[in-house]
Formats: sequence, structure tokens, C-alpha cells
Amino acid sequence: MRFDAEQLRDRALTRLEALVMAESPSGEPELLRIVNADLEQAYRALGARVTRERGPDGDHLVCEWPGTAPDDAHILLIGHSDTVLPVGTTVERPFTLHEDGDTVTGPGVYDMKGSLVAIELAFVLLREQGLSPSRPVRLVVVNDEEIGSPDGRRIIAAHAEGAFAALGFEPPLPGGTLKTGRRGVARVRIDVQGVEAHAGLDASLGTSAIDELIDQIAVVRGAVPAPPAAEFNIGSISGGTRANVVAGTASAEIGLRFATPAAEAAVLGALDSLTPVRPDAKLTVTRLSYRPAWERDPANPLAARLAALAAERGTDLLTGTSGGAGDTNLTGSLGIPTADGLGPDGAGAHSMSERASVASLLDRAALLAAYLIAPEESA
Repeated sequence: MRFDAEQLRDRALTRLEALVMAESPSGEPELLRIVNADLEQAYRALGARVTRERGPDGDHLVCEWPGTAPDDAHILLIGHSDTVLPVGTTVERPFTLHEDGDTVTGPGVYDMKGSLVAIELAFVLLREQGLSPSRPVRLVVVNDEEIGSPDGRRIIAAHAEGAFAALGFEPPLPGGTLKTGRRGVARVRIDVQGVEAHAGLDASLGTSAIDELIDQIAVVRGAVPAPPAAEFNIGSISGGTRANVVAGTASAEIGLRFATPAAEAAVLGALDSLTPVRPDAKLTVTRLSYRPAWERDPANPLAARLAALAAERGTDLLTGTSGGAGDTNLTGSLGIPTADGLGPDGAGAHSMSERASVASLLDRAALLAAYLIAPEESA
């Protein structure tokens, strides 16, 4: 069935303005509570059963709609309510519809308040046609994606279990291209404890934590596959106290990216197997954040189905791999048919130039509605 969301344009603008002007940066529990209350009310009005999952920075939302085949595996929709730019950005850059009648700007309009509105409009379209999703639908909206989903990850993992497919609503690649693969990322810290001693009088009694750290970094660097399979960046490094003292402590924070599960295993395996080179050195490796590699599958059945539905609307829907990581890294790495980038087209995420296309938002809403009633091609 082909849906036309153009009649919902005014509603889209009203809802988008309300959500954008309600700033919700990560780590601001009260502001996130306000936005989530708005979302909860909107989704409940569209027939969802909404559950709040408590987290360190407030609640995550889980919204569930029944399907016409209630025993079928569910479709998982993944979004987030947190944004990046600081509180007060709307004073300088409020929500604005520009003269072209299509471009909207404001903090979070592209990543991802526009996506949350598109999801809402998809269910409006179904309701107006008297339709229900074919399969049960679960929408997870976490409040900490922009800082790596340290708590939200567990909510997504719980609802990914048994999913038929997972649709992520991060911004698309340029031109509205879907993301059907993402590089994995990890942020790790290596801490070394040595033995301090006078560098001139008793150097032999000391164990340099800095020397040990340098050697450990060399080991890890040697295990990292060459780009583009993996990338290795020493983001920060510190240690010691002064030039005449053998360094007693040293640490480094390292950023890692990996394109494939094999590269991921090589890199993380090297980190996990590090052992001190010097007898009196002590070594600790801490994984600060991590998202697994989601390797692109050219035969992705979800991407193929979405492309077929888009073609019925006269649109070519392309796919590609993203260099960044997101919540769909998890579902994709688990082998669940996954597609991300279902948010509206635009540009400037996380910046003062952030903007999105209203026409694209409406098109994404119509595409989602079409998918929810026909996630599989009819026999």
C-alpha cells in the first residue's frame, strides 16, 4: 500500500518544533524527562503500551504496538532522545522553517528529533487508514546514545532478542542512503604502575611506568590490522612527575575502529592478552566504551525489502557503510537483519548548522508505515 504523508506536513512541523525547542542534551535528566514525557504521551495516543526503564540519567522508553499476527517475531525500532549541543542553543538558533519551505534548522532537528517525529507520523498514517502493523512493533528510545549508550545498550540488547528485524533512525548517509554496515569502535585506557626511584642515584631500583607503557602500546599497534580494516589512535597520554624521577605511573587512552569482526577480534584480543614486560610493573586495561563491528551483508533482506517499498513510491533507496558507530552495531553484529539511517535527509549533525528536510521526513514516515504493514513480500 502506498501512503501519502504530505497531508501531515503541518503536524510534522508542529511536533518537530516542540521537540527541538525542548532541548535534551545527554546527561541532563530533567530536560530528558520533559522530552520523554512528550514522546510517551504522543505514542500512547497512537495505541502504544509504554514502559519506562530507569537509568542513571532518567528513563529510557519502550513502546509496544500489537500486530495483526501477535505471535510473530517483533520488529524493533531504535531511536534516542538525547542530543549534543548544550542547553541554551535554542536561544541563538531556535527551530526555524526556512524560505524554501523544506529546510528546518535547530539543535537535534536532524539527529534525531526529526526521526522521532517520522516514527510518530507512520503510526498516524496507519491509524487514519484503519490499519495495524503486521508484526508486533517495539520502539526503544534510549537517552544516552550520544555518549555511547553506556546504559541504554542493555535495553536494546533485551529487546533485540527474538527480533525479526531492527530499524535504526540515525541520520542517513548523504542523499538519504541507508546504512547497512557500521565500523565497530572501542575506547580503552591502559594504566601502568611502576616503581619510583631517583633517576640519577638509584635508577636501577626503579621501574619506569612510561617505558612499560610505550612497550605495551607498541605491542597493540603491531596487532592492529592495516587501514581500512582497523584504525588505532592514541588520544591522550600522561605519566611521571619530573625528569629526575623514574616514572611511577603512566596511562594512555586509545581510540580503536574496526571494519570487520576479524579485525575486532585481533585488536581486542591483543589488548586482553597484554602482560607486563618488566617484572615490577603492573598493568590494567579498561574498556571505557565499545560497539561491535557490523559488517555489511550485500544480501541484507531488510534493506532489499525497504528498497522495494521505496521503488513503489518512485524512489531509489541506496545502501552503504558508515564509518561511525551507533546502537545498530549491536543488532547488526548479532545477525539480526538491520538497516539504519532511516531518519530524514539533512546535514550538520552536532553542529550549529544542523538541518533537515521536511519532505524527506514525510517520505520516511510513509516508508515506515508501508514496511510495518508489509515487512515481507506477498507470496
